[in-house]
Amino acid sequence: MSGLVCFFILMGLTLGNRGPMTWPEKFVKDSVSWTQGLLYKPAAQVAGFFEDIRQLRVIYEENKTLKLTLTQYARDTQRLNELESQNKRLLDELGFTERQRQANNYTYRIAEVVTIDPDPYNSTVTINLGDKDGIKENMAVMTVDGLVGRVSKVFGFHSNVQLLSETNDTDNNSKAIAVTVKGNDSQPFGMIESYDPKVGELVMNKVELADDMKVGDTIITSGLGQVFPKGIEVGTISSIGPGEFGITYKVMVKPKASFNRIREVFVVEVPEVK
Repeated sequence: MSGLVCFFILMGLTLGNRGPMTWPEKFVKDSVSWTQGLLYKPAAQVAGFFEDIRQLRVIYEENKTLKLTLTQYARDTQRLNELESQNKRLLDELGFTERQRQANNYTYRIAEVVTIDPDPYNSTVTINLGDKDGIKENMAVMTVDGLVGRVSKVFGFHSNVQLLSETNDTDNNSKAIAVTVKGNDSQPFGMIESYDPKVGELVMNKVELADDMKVGDTIITSGLGQVFPKGIEVGTISSIGPGEFGITYKVMVKPKASFNRIREVFVVEVPEVK
């Protein structure tokens, strides 16, 4: 060890302020520089390796935070869109009830659809109003767009609603709808007795040939049946053709209201006649 110290002292004295170095001195200096380089490069590489790891960790944490922020932003945006959509629906429903109050003396009980029957052959939805709310079987059910069905069964806290798409003239549980043309003083008469799923339209029969109807007319309930009160919009006439035996018309009616994705409905309560 002392010999190595003496060697470096000697080198310091030898390489001090003096003239050009001899080739042995250059050889020794180059050897020392080369040895120092061998020692420095691995140390620098190790230090750089750990610095890269630290930078990767920082980038990972930043990406993780960014992903969480983007996820929360997407959730907030979706929630905002849902609230805006709900607000629009509620405003439409508020305006609807105000217009209906001016047109008749019905009471409109707003209800939320809580379940939809997944059976494609059973068009039924469940609402969150029941016997405790005064709901009764066969009450008409509608949206702001028009008639969608009737209450088919009532429970304590909820009720089942049979949609118009379930209307079937061969089913005793299905109720035909007595209808007429809105704004027509001659009050033509017809019965909606079935629904054609192929075209998504209601089928109106028993329309006399003398009745004044045309494509585009708005069909409303006439109130002549024992289920649906008068004045509720059902749909518009899409086509008129010959009916049974050619003595009546068969009228196809495009529903005003959609039977898909129903969220809120109105249960129509008609004042009892005293």
